[in-house]
Amino acid sequence: MRTNIAERVQKHRDNLRAAGLRPVQIWVPDTRRSGFADECRRQSLSLLGDAQETDTLEWLESVADTDGWK
Repeated sequence: MRTNIAERVQKHRDNLRAAGLRPVQIWVPDTRRSGFADECRRQSLSLLGDAQETDTLEWLESVADTDGWK
């Protein structure tokens, strides 16, 4: 059974490569890690009242395509 799964995964990867794609590994913050939420809050609060952050948020709101959102 294990070989069958490995063969299917390899076939899938071969098909993706044949389609011109390549695998890429990325590392992202572990949201389950202790202290992650606290650090997010710290960083968010550090931007409170920041003029550039306000400008950026206003610009994002003006260009966002929210048609059909509830």
